[in-house]
Amino acid sequence: MTRPLSGSVPLPPDKSIAHRALLLAAIANGRSRIVASAAGEDNEATAAALRAMGVRIEDDAGAPEIEGDPASPKGAKGARREAAIVVHGVGLGGLRRPRGPIDCGNSGTTMRLLAGVLAAQEFQATLVGDASLSQRPMERVARPLRLRGARIEGRIDPKRPGECTAPLVIGPLEKPRLLGAIEYELPVASAQVKSAILLSGLYADGPTYVREPVLSRDHTERMLSALGVPIQTVGPMVAIDPSEWSGELPAFEVVVPGDLSAAAFVLAAAHLVAESRVDVRGVGLNPTRTGMLEVLRDMGGAFEVEARGDTLGEPIGLIRSSSADLTAAKIGGEIVARAIDEVPILCGLAARARGVTTIVDAAELRVKETDRIRAMAEVLRAFGIACEERADGLAIEGQPEGRLRAATIDSRGDHRVAMTAAVLGLVADGPVRVKDAACIRTSFPRFVGTMRALGAKVEVEETS
Repeated sequence: MTRPLSGSVPLPPDKSIAHRALLLAAIANGRSRIVASAAGEDNEATAAALRAMGVRIEDDAGAPEIEGDPASPKGAKGARREAAIVVHGVGLGGLRRPRGPIDCGNSGTTMRLLAGVLAAQEFQATLVGDASLSQRPMERVARPLRLRGARIEGRIDPKRPGECTAPLVIGPLEKPRLLGAIEYELPVASAQVKSAILLSGLYADGPTYVREPVLSRDHTERMLSALGVPIQTVGPMVAIDPSEWSGELPAFEVVVPGDLSAAAFVLAAAHLVAESRVDVRGVGLNPTRTGMLEVLRDMGGAFEVEARGDTLGEPIGLIRSSSADLTAAKIGGEIVARAIDEVPILCGLAARARGVTTIVDAAELRVKETDRIRAMAEVLRAFGIACEERADGLAIEGQPEGRLRAATIDSRGDHRVAMTAAVLGLVADGPVRVKDAACIRTSFPRFVGTMRALGAKVEVEETS
């Protein structure tokens, strides 16, 4: 039996914001400083890619000491230094040809955002990834970049006509090495594709217009605006006109907010384990990311949000949460775009909610690190939860009473599936084992330490 969870914990940096901060710092002029403790493997892939193209990125030895970190694996209480890095920007035209393929690891954000920048370079580069990333669709980003004059080719996908996957071979751009204007409507809302088009717009000789079916996360727009790029947004429409811009990005300093997607697992655990009271601090509260909080509210969740200012256009704050009896909800429409990464843990909450929760309009989950719709259906059934897998979502019959059935879960190498299974394991009737849990390092390297600091019993089994 898991005792009540209690405490106040920090979070890993929001990896979506950190990706963009790294990229923009690399093509800015001068020395930028990024404060982001315990970054995950996805952000490390972006940093490594930039180093491969001649960008100097180094640890900042002058980072301030802060109070002890209860989320460290051993729950250390002494003072520690906040992690920060310095990026020596090379300007828009300063990237150098890499000596070999650029490895994006498991990070689709790294690959798609880099494609937008590489589309305008005078050299050719090849983007590769691990087995999972090499299966993810890339035509959605390649097509709009080709339409504005870029050279970009991928491997033809034999199972999906008209689709391509990594490796992506990009460039070189023909002289005079300027991309053309574009007006593009995304068939599916995607912050990654939108951002790639906007980043390529920094190198264009005409305006960039992007429209989405619904508004996806807007970190790129906020950051570009804070750096002086003339960007205009009206609902799901965003535009950049380079004629109103100097053509240079200034160096900057940013404290990357805590990742709300990581906070979702901590908040869910607090709601599921009886008598728990947990705070997450320094978390990003961007309204294009708070769909999960709105769903949790509709389910009868118990939480409070305190605003604590902003950083480079991103609002931050503290969330206090406690255990609650949940009721089923219908999750669909534009809220799915604002909670797409949190759908797996919302499935976990639905497993303990009274009634049938339906999730629709989430077909995008089938082309993430794994097919998350199918993966979560298997996870829920393993715990004894009745559910129906649908083309674009799930119907989940909650089991609010008693304990869930203990199980061994295959994460399929997906960090969000693995963490959801671990959270559900807190309310199971016996030990729950999550296989291939190393993938959690992708986004939440201190997940185990954080859960232990709150009082959960979580063990790590070494495997050969």
